Amino acid sequence: MEEVELVFLGTGGARFSTITQKRRTGGIRFTRPLNLQLDPGPGAIVYSNLLGLDPSKVEVVAVSHCHPDHYSDAQIFVEAMSQGGTKKRGIFIGPKSVVTGSETFDPCLTRYHRSLISKLVEMQPGAEIRIGDVRICAIRAHHSDPDSIGFRFSFDTGEIGYTSDTEYYPDLPDQYSGVRLLILCVLRPHGSSWRGHLSTDDAIRILQKTRPEMCVLTHFGMRMISADPAAEARRIEHETGVRTVAAEDNMRLSMAKDLKVDRPTGLMGGHS
Repeated sequence: MEEVELVFLGTGGARFSTITQKRRTGGIRFTRPLNLQLDPGPGAIVYSNLLGLDPSKVEVVAVSHCHPDHYSDAQIFVEAMSQGGTKKRGIFIGPKSVVTGSETFDPCLTRYHRSLISKLVEMQPGAEIRIGDVRICAIRAHHSDPDSIGFRFSFDTGEIGYTSDTEYYPDLPDQYSGVRLLILCVLRPHGSSWRGHLSTDDAIRILQKTRPEMCVLTHFGMRMISADPAAEARRIEHETGVRTVAAEDNMRLSMAKDLKVDRPTGLMGGHS
């Protein structure tokens, strides 16, 4: 079984975290067994290159919804996948708002960029796609983009869930039941809920039911950053008994027999 590896190119989210880059907004890169860029927000292409993660090696771009902190660098990753537009290559995955647009949102790809992609996949909750040995399922999300989705990634070594932006809803924990690693986009700290997003209190409710092997918190807004995500992670772990980690910019994680976290060090370590 091949080890799964991923890198947090950024752990910030929402308007002011994005504007200030208090935390980077590059999304998440899966490097093995599938080279996949998830939610490439502002700076994703820059942070990818700074870490030596060649954008032209990306095979799949997956975007959860049509907000710029999740999609702004998607087109340049399409150009990277297609070798600067010289080859029709790569797979692009997203909901209707992202791929073809909706009443509220224009698509995040131009017609030209859509023409560079080998396979364009529009996903709604419950849909799935298999890419080699990896299965990707779309999960319902409740957010201000009505077409928003989360993802379940199924590998030989287990499943990884990624909620993206969503508010808590009664069936949400069930949607991620059985995953080994659950990545929660937790915008707000304890006692500070916000419509369309998760808070620390929501994370506790989710983990009390899903009980994954590990939970990673990411996509922090300014209030969460000020509250200290690591302290919020400790609160969640204390309340649920689930190992909970607050992601850091450039943090790496691997999943094989065990789940291992490699925290960043040196000049490229930490967050902005």
